[in-house]
Amino acid sequence: MNTDAIGVFDSGLGGLTAVREMLEILPHENIIYFGDTGRVPYGSKSRDTISRYALQDARFLKSRGVKFIVAACGTVSSVAPDLSDELSLPYTGVVHPTCYTAMERTVTGRIGVIGTTATISSHSYKNRIELKQPSFKVYEQDCPLFVPLVENGMTDTDDEIVSKIVERYLHGLREKDVDTIILGCTHYPLLSDAIRAYMGDDVALIDSGKETALYTAKLLQEYGLLSDSSAPASAEFYVSDTPADFEKYAGIFLRRNINNSVSRINIEEY
Repeated sequence: MNTDAIGVFDSGLGGLTAVREMLEILPHENIIYFGDTGRVPYGSKSRDTISRYALQDARFLKSRGVKFIVAACGTVSSVAPDLSDELSLPYTGVVHPTCYTAMERTVTGRIGVIGTTATISSHSYKNRIELKQPSFKVYEQDCPLFVPLVENGMTDTDDEIVSKIVERYLHGLREKDVDTIILGCTHYPLLSDAIRAYMGDDVALIDSGKETALYTAKLLQEYGLLSDSSAPASAEFYVSDTPADFEKYAGIFLRRNINNSVSRINIEEY
């Protein structure tokens, strides 16, 4: 029986959307989550800085004895190198599983990708899809205000500020008549209702957190790392800044209360 935890990291809160899905899909797998709240956001930083942060985040999780590491961050997955060799642990990001599902779901081959500025500048989703399916058309749009909206609890479809920002960013994708949109940042699923309200119900929204959780389950099975415990999973949460704000908003992402279960660590030690 392998009861070691899955390690998950993100620049802040967004990776909790992947954790929420993992808790549903893998109810007997323990999870250790690190949110780099002291250095958020990653999406506006340089490639070298993002890569350094990602390695420190992963090293912290490895120090906790995890069996598998997930970069539940579109920016890290797009910009930082694969860390599996450095860590000597199985590792995945969000780009591969999300692209695969988008290619399966599209009917017209016209796919939109939204993400942080760093993610969009890397063209990670676009390059992967067009390499696999050269006939597909991929249109990209960075949405730098989406993360602060979500992390400040502003996700209501009826909020005029939310609807105006969604319109500003997604107008071009609607004009391109895409039938599928990749939510290329794990914060963005919390804006799904607002995005769907603007784009219409016929446009498929691909949740990178959900697809990564499903892919993690697949890899754990392939590597023989699935726990055969029947006990409910436990989850531990760590941050690099004050836990108070993280606790306040994490419940929105997880749809459950995590009061008094968050610890602060010095990520620079890793």
